[in-house]
Amino acid sequence: MSQILFEALIAITVLVLAILLDLIFGDPAPWKPLRSYHNLHPTIWMGKLAKTLKPYFKNPNPKTEKANGVLLALVVIITFTLPVFFGLGLLYIFLPFIFYVIVAAIILKTTICIKLETDGAKAVAKALEAGDLEEAKRYHHFSRRDPTNLNSPQIASAVIESMVENLTDFKHSPIIYYSFFGVSGAIAFRAINTLDGVVGFNDPENINLGWFSANLDTVVNYIPARLTTILMIIAAAVIGEDYKNAWKIANRDREKIPSRNHGWQMAAIAGALRIQLDKPGHYVVGDKVEELNADKILTALKIRDISIILSILLFLPVLIIVRLFIFPF
Repeated sequence: MSQILFEALIAITVLVLAILLDLIFGDPAPWKPLRSYHNLHPTIWMGKLAKTLKPYFKNPNPKTEKANGVLLALVVIITFTLPVFFGLGLLYIFLPFIFYVIVAAIILKTTICIKLETDGAKAVAKALEAGDLEEAKRYHHFSRRDPTNLNSPQIASAVIESMVENLTDFKHSPIIYYSFFGVSGAIAFRAINTLDGVVGFNDPENINLGWFSANLDTVVNYIPARLTTILMIIAAAVIGEDYKNAWKIANRDREKIPSRNHGWQMAAIAGALRIQLDKPGHYVVGDKVEELNADKILTALKIRDISIILSILLFLPVLIIVRLFIFPF
């Protein structure tokens, strides 16, 4: 029993340390010094590997190309997951546990992104508050949306939309998959999510090769996305925002978003903040009850932070129970 408790304590320590590492150091970004180190991030490696292999899996026959898409995804996922699994296993077995904790926390941290997003969102909010649109547009990498013709509310909308989309992809899902499957589970999720961002599109170039990656990402995010929505609504209630409207708009407008998963979060945050989120030429969700401004970005950050805390508390028992049967690396 003492060994099981020790393993559970190690698992919890790895998660807490990974989050602390992110909150302290964050990630390099285009608007930060040392941004060249961005290329050292494992997510970048995953994307580069997928892009490098992509031409070799292309095929004029749609059925063959779809089959190749399965192989492409498996190659990328296995390439990153198996070394983590066996490497951490060897560390845990043959070296003092502190080495395992440090290395595991560093690897797990690469699947989580909180500080970078926080810094970007606060910088945009500050610029919008000062009426400096050009400064706010400097952070367009934050939402990957061309900011050239966006006005102040549309910039705020892009930030909030990205924030809640990333809440599943870079916070809740890694925590969930780590809780069930250890660090290698979080890495496998990150590889799947990255593949979706590289080949998971419906354009002629990717529709066959990327179909498996796109659908796999939808499957692995299906439950986390809906759980994220619930946690966001609870978080909205905690800080006194309109949680009832969040649920109402989530049910009403979720299908306006092309993503079957992220539509829930975007519609819920629009309802909680009583605002309208607008991606010009694509969709509009929520009702324009209140103005979309810098303060709404900061409130969305609060909802995000509380939902992350709730997620950690919710899955700590899972983390412990899983260790009663097996200690996954």
